[in-house]
Amino acid sequence: MTDLRSDDPQRAWAYVPAEPLRGMPGGPLDGLTFSVKDLYGVPGWPLRASTRAPVPPVGESVLVRRLLELGATALGKTHLHEVALGITGLNGYGGTEHPVLAGHVPGGSSSGAAVSVALGQVDFALGTDTGGSVRVPAAWCGVVGYKPTKDHPAWSTDGVLPLSVTCDHAGPLARDVATMARIHAALSGETVTPQDWAGVRVGVWQPEGWTDAAVREAVEAFGAGLAARGAHLSPVALPEMLDAYSPIVLSEAAQVHAQALQEEDPGFLPFTLMSLRQGAALEAAEVAAAFARRAAYRAELDALLERFDVLLAPAVPTPPPLAGQDEVAVGSGTMPLRRAVLRLTTPFSLLGAPTLALPTAAPWIGAQLVGRHGDDARLLGLALTLEDSR
Repeated sequence: MTDLRSDDPQRAWAYVPAEPLRGMPGGPLDGLTFSVKDLYGVPGWPLRASTRAPVPPVGESVLVRRLLELGATALGKTHLHEVALGITGLNGYGGTEHPVLAGHVPGGSSSGAAVSVALGQVDFALGTDTGGSVRVPAAWCGVVGYKPTKDHPAWSTDGVLPLSVTCDHAGPLARDVATMARIHAALSGETVTPQDWAGVRVGVWQPEGWTDAAVREAVEAFGAGLAARGAHLSPVALPEMLDAYSPIVLSEAAQVHAQALQEEDPGFLPFTLMSLRQGAALEAAEVAAAFARRAAYRAELDALLERFDVLLAPAVPTPPPLAGQDEVAVGSGTMPLRRAVLRLTTPFSLLGAPTLALPTAAPWIGAQLVGRHGDDARLLGLALTLEDSR
């Protein structure tokens, strides 16, 4: 067995066994290969979460085992942003680079997952999404990312190292929606068929000043394509939700890594360690207040999804930034990269709504389509129609 691939200049792969884990022949996913984000427990494979710090054991991933039973073959594990606490791909093993744009980030935390798909090394990749960790790298790497409804029975997080039990989702990345629909149908038993956009009510969330001009134009063009298919578009508003998201995620992440945090220098990168210690220092009342804000935000989103069938939103604020870049320029000015990205993606993982990140006509810019809770098959079917009509 080996830990690395010889053809991996992007440092996407965390572990590659001497022999892949072959799926059962004859299943509905027979012939498909996949990579596994290094948060999933796979018997016989190490789990490091792309950190030099110790991480707790998680047991076997129910989802990986199920995919193998359905016929898919696992080729190895991919790197992530350290312990999934970030959106660029930085980790204790050097970090992952964009698949095409040298010196740029691929997005995170499912960075290696997105790169392995974008380069055609696998048919699909297993990622996780807590605040955008499937959707951001999908958008910046030009692939499709899917965050299912929270706690969807087909997409188990059992046997996955958590970041935040409240916001964590298991989800795949692939080069096309057809592969995504095939996987979801095999796992769930739901039928995914192309859906007509005629009469579909689309709420367009394009917060003023939150993106640069290229992203705004790309999402507007994407929306125009939906309108041309008969959808009815209307602008909608949602607030920034980081005041609920950040305390919940950081406090829960600190609990996950509580044992490592007892050490003076457990081996985390400085930003990760600072964030985890910040989470550990939160008072119970602060976390409870964040959960109360989350409940209010959920009611706001539910009200929107009663008026609209789907929401359309940008998945990223700008095209892929340079490695080490901490700030980006958006319409409202210069702001920290992390906030600029997460305020676009966190509402739908914080609140658990199924969401797809789809490529737009502009390179390395993705759009989000958000469906109603539990309406995953219809959301995938709508996206399938867009792909079928290209």
